[in-house]
Amino acid sequence: MSDLQSLFSLKGKTAVIIGGTGELCGAMAEGLAGAGAEIVLAGRSLEKAEARLATIQASGGKGYFVATDVDDRGSLENLLSSVIAKSGKCEILVNGAGVNSPTPFLEVSEEEFERIFATNAKAVFVSCQVFGSYFLENHLSASIINVGSMSGMIPLSRVFTYSMSKAAVHNISKNLAREWAPSGIRVNTLVPGFFPAEQNRKVLNEERVASIMTHTPMQRFGEAKELIGATLLLASADAGGFITGSEIVVDGGYSSMTI
Repeated sequence: MSDLQSLFSLKGKTAVIIGGTGELCGAMAEGLAGAGAEIVLAGRSLEKAEARLATIQASGGKGYFVATDVDDRGSLENLLSSVIAKSGKCEILVNGAGVNSPTPFLEVSEEEFERIFATNAKAVFVSCQVFGSYFLENHLSASIINVGSMSGMIPLSRVFTYSMSKAAVHNISKNLAREWAPSGIRVNTLVPGFFPAEQNRKVLNEERVASIMTHTPMQRFGEAKELIGATLLLASADAGGFITGSEIVVDGGYSSMTI
């Protein structure tokens, strides 16, 4: 193994990817598996998990699925217990579950607000409590990667509750990074720009796509596999060992565009 490969190697590590049955986190899971980590896909869809695991295993990786309801603390605690029982340990956590809605602001119901916040923000809060306690109690040098959003940094139209929930994710990542750095636990936010995925296709009409392209210097959407490099940087204790509390933006230049 070359020095560069060794720098990014995750051989012997176990990575839990919450939301790993989705398109973006699924690609991130493939990247982590390619670097040698054992992958645990946590989500609700066994069918999607099996398809992703088949791809991972076909490339020589290994992993398994744990059915998880991110809105339920008991389910997240069961996820951790299942991973420890099967893999013996866990050092990498990706929080990537998310839901969205294009409802106009004045029409957002309390039920919709609570549902989006529960999945996008509260689930990250609780997951970090559950896994963070385990990391601290076992004195593990661990990496937590919370998936944020451009809307958590720059207000975007038509996704009001989603934007608020993702802003909370950015905030808790920085707070936990500061709190847990002395214990060797790194917490960062991976911030995708515009990547077509299940949760945002409902808001990507022709007019909105044209607006996005006007504001994106690279003049295209991102591809899920283009999140892998940043994921490996944040996951590796060797390559990214001094990175914590950061927002790693992968957006084709969107956040640098003004006029």
